[in-house]
Amino acid sequence: MIMLQTGECRGVELGAKLGRIFSRTKIVELCLKAVELHVHLDGAIRIKTIIDVAKRRGIPLPVRDEDKMRDLCKVHEPTTLTEFLGKFNHYMHVIAGDREAIKRIAYEFVETKAKEGVIYVEARYSPHLLANKGVNPIPWDQKPGDITPDDVVDLVNQGFKEGEKAFNIKARSILCCMRHMPNWSMDVVELCKKYSKDGVVAIDLAGDESLNCKAYPEHRRAFEEAVRSEVHRTVHAGEVGPASVVKEAVEVLKAERIGHGYHTIECEELYKKLLKQNMHFEMCPVSSRLTGACDPDFTKHPLITFKKDKANYSLNTDDPTIFDSTLNSDYQVVQKYMDFTEEEFKRLNINAAKSCFLPANEKKELLNQIYKAYGMQQSTSF
Repeated sequence: MIMLQTGECRGVELGAKLGRIFSRTKIVELCLKAVELHVHLDGAIRIKTIIDVAKRRGIPLPVRDEDKMRDLCKVHEPTTLTEFLGKFNHYMHVIAGDREAIKRIAYEFVETKAKEGVIYVEARYSPHLLANKGVNPIPWDQKPGDITPDDVVDLVNQGFKEGEKAFNIKARSILCCMRHMPNWSMDVVELCKKYSKDGVVAIDLAGDESLNCKAYPEHRRAFEEAVRSEVHRTVHAGEVGPASVVKEAVEVLKAERIGHGYHTIECEELYKKLLKQNMHFEMCPVSSRLTGACDPDFTKHPLITFKKDKANYSLNTDDPTIFDSTLNSDYQVVQKYMDFTEEEFKRLNINAAKSCFLPANEKKELLNQIYKAYGMQQSTSF
């Protein structure tokens, strides 16, 4: 077994044989110039923070010991998406509905990403899942309070802005609609519009992929409004669901990026079409193994096909608290098991920057920063 050390994390146990490698130091250097586009704020909360906030608020936890709590929240072996989602039940009620906690997790998120070497990150979350007012039903069995979804966005923005100043990276938000809560979706797009000049760069749709837009037309209406209002769009699709979910995301919801998208390759016609369109796929290798989205053998991962075909994709952590990982873990995985080269790491980060949802002028600045860090001219092609 191979144990990948990950700072505060304990690592991800992996069992496949090593592929062609270059130095681990080089991997770390490439991580120091990374762009991350798919990571959930509520899946990236420090265990110590959960314990601290629970103590301050007088909220009982299943365990108080930090190592035991980390172990409880972690997915240890490949499982199902349902079991993975159940991990949030251990701690979300601690953070939700508390102004200080919401702002703290946002600030600490930026600090964590800065320490990982990320220079630009788009973090996604559902503002409704952190609220306790103006949301029906109130999540996590909370008592009614005074924090609306709008307040949540403002608090996250405050934490991100303070973190940006302190740690010299750029962080933006993507607001998530939830497939099982279609009545929230129009609220989400309105929040995206309200905060489009203040930290929020896109809308997302997350959750059970079997709940399609034909059965839940509120999601389609929200994304139609996003198109009309020039709000950028990404959609979780093809993670555990079939290629048809990706097709719906692109054709019905007008997604500009696909979250995960592994099962796209099962429909050759769709896959080739999206390759031609240069669709960006937000890949999360460690996540995909532990949620059961892909074969647990990394040497059979769909990402290998995406790499071979020079697809437009990024590498991301998804929910590092639950997967006990960092971006470095995902980089090490693909380097060791999928034969990634230094040039491929550079290519994917440039593609990530090109596919981010920043305004054109800020995107240009980000690309300049990456090309300079890589010692490349902007005209360089792969």
